[in-house]
Amino acid sequence: MSQETNDSIWETIRAEVTEDTKKEPMLASFLYAVVLNHKSLEDALSFHLASKLGSGTLPEATFRDLIDEAFANDASIGEALRADIVAVRTRDPACRTYSAPLLYFKGFHAVQAHRAAHYYWQHDREPLALFMQSRISEVFSVDIHPAARVGRGILMDHASGIVIGETAAIGDNVSMLHHVTLGGTGKATGDRHPKIGNGVLISVGASILGNVHVGEGAKIAAHAVVLSDVPPHSTFAGVPARMVGRPAAEQPALEMDHRIT
Repeated sequence: MSQETNDSIWETIRAEVTEDTKKEPMLASFLYAVVLNHKSLEDALSFHLASKLGSGTLPEATFRDLIDEAFANDASIGEALRADIVAVRTRDPACRTYSAPLLYFKGFHAVQAHRAAHYYWQHDREPLALFMQSRISEVFSVDIHPAARVGRGILMDHASGIVIGETAAIGDNVSMLHHVTLGGTGKATGDRHPKIGNGVLISVGASILGNVHVGEGAKIAAHAVVLSDVPPHSTFAGVPARMVGRPAAEQPALEMDHRIT
């Protein structure tokens, strides 16, 4: 996509990056290549992702064409990526600008690359989607099956070691930290992965296994192992996890308070 649009997030990113080129001239070539040479957020993102995911097997130019096609044909991807940028900017205290997720945060990169892979999975190009998943996992250390359904307003903080299985579904405004697993319980087939409701907070190292439902506004504590359904607006902790209270906020993912109260 190359058309110019009235896009406040993109305009903010361009303004931030323009200032960064003045503050750090050594990065000017990088910042021009990734942001200032492009007319839209989608253009910039496809260029940046392709530069990271391209390889001798599937060159950067080809990878970029594939990402551009997904972005152009599915407007919901662009809507989701903007919601994801806002989520990272507002929830991650280490993120001080709207440009930082686009430029530097691999959790954001992995989610956006997954959206493109998911597009091809939905359009009966499963080998291509699986190839893209493999590259995303190798480059970003985030392994999301291309069939998994991911909502908007997603924060993957640090992101390393996140694993999300084929039949998993994640709602909107969900936050998770590194080494989270949304997996199966073994060799079961069919619908076998977790379903995560809106506003759920999943802390570092938590494992949610099997076709279980985590209700809206729930909080999963660090290193919990969840093997059964989690009621909405409840806090689960332990191995195996059990209910230990209720979050203070209706959507704990927005507050990012990992304490158990």
